[in-house]
Amino acid sequence: MSNDHDATVAPVPEEMVLEACGDVSFPEMGVIEQLWETDPIPDDAVADAAAAALDALSLTDVPAGGEVALGVGSRGIANLAAIVSGVVSGVHERGYEPFVFPAMGSHGGATGEGQRKKLEALGINEETIGCEIRSSMEVVEVGRTPERDVPVVADANAAAADAIVPINRVKPHTDFQGEVESGLSKMLVIGMGKQRGAKIAHERSVGWSLSRMIPEISTLLREELPVVGGIAIVEDQYDDTALIEGVPPDGFLDREAALLERAYELMPTLPFEDLDALVLDAHGKEISGAGMDTNVVGRMEFAFWEPEPEKPDVKRIYVRSLTEPSMGNGIGVGQADVAHADFFDSMDLSKALINGITSSAIRSARIPPIVETDRAGLATMLSTIGVVDPDTVRVLRVTDTMHLKRVYASRALVEEARERDDLRVVSEPGPIEFDEDGNFAAPSPTAKND
Repeated sequence: MSNDHDATVAPVPEEMVLEACGDVSFPEMGVIEQLWETDPIPDDAVADAAAAALDALSLTDVPAGGEVALGVGSRGIANLAAIVSGVVSGVHERGYEPFVFPAMGSHGGATGEGQRKKLEALGINEETIGCEIRSSMEVVEVGRTPERDVPVVADANAAAADAIVPINRVKPHTDFQGEVESGLSKMLVIGMGKQRGAKIAHERSVGWSLSRMIPEISTLLREELPVVGGIAIVEDQYDDTALIEGVPPDGFLDREAALLERAYELMPTLPFEDLDALVLDAHGKEISGAGMDTNVVGRMEFAFWEPEPEKPDVKRIYVRSLTEPSMGNGIGVGQADVAHADFFDSMDLSKALINGITSSAIRSARIPPIVETDRAGLATMLSTIGVVDPDTVRVLRVTDTMHLKRVYASRALVEEARERDDLRVVSEPGPIEFDEDGNFAAPSPTAKND
């Protein structure tokens, strides 16, 4: 969504930036590739694997023809439509009536229609999955925590169903670290809690921490609601589906903890832990809840009550664009030091603020300095980290924090890659080329895979 800018947020002209930066020498950039061994589920077998995962869940207490509410979030999970449709088919085959409800907290502008559109952007609609979608922000209170008296709420449609099954990826969270992070339990607490539940959880987590809150509240929800289990997904370094598993309700915490360990092992990371500058071609809600994965970039500054990762150490971050499935929600861009005008043109400030208020992380909705061109963005980073030698400066340009197999790397990093068994040099360093508008002429690193 485009915004009308006033003079205070208009992009700084390239000429002005370059004059202020002075004589900046850009490094030559080559292409390197990370070497990973993976064993994903074949795409054509994903739906059947998802249907089979239901075998681990007991549905004996669900009446014949009863309604099964399937929670689906807003993340860009690989094969999501196939996974959901597989679960839908499995529920139908067992004689029940499934429906999908958005389990995404305040995303989609905290409206029922907005959340339906978020699902649509991820390929989830009634035609692709084969069942009804019930999207509403209405919640019901199902209880209160025993010690802190925190109200616990849940999606009204889900709470009225005969069974509830969240479908979610298990992965490291961007705001906190604990035995259980992103996954089934978090989807119950925050996703199924809609805007109100997400706001309550994040607000109360200040001083309590989500790492302690999520287990307690998710346990209460499983006790008070007909949660018959969940469908857990783990992805590999290529963001392919590595595992689909049905998790019974009594295994949410222990099994999720084990799956989280596996997810950490398979999580794609930057190929270097110390960088002077990082260029992100894309930032978005389907990439990470924070737009860029804080575990990948090593920044968690907007959640001031949670410790930041020790590594990696990235001095400067420049963001070039906001993804279309984000629907204008540029939350998390506050982690960047500079952003391209294209990013701001795509941003809906109200959505970022609502997301920031809901998560109690309004710092992440901050807008970094906006520049007109990539040349200005790169110059800004390199001129603010001290004296720069183009032969030794450590610069990476990546597609986003999910797609890290193939990246552009400065000469110093290319030379380092030659000495490592887990990296391969794809192309030798050469001068950075800009188009007539001052933007990178070379395509995103992912395009190099085609």
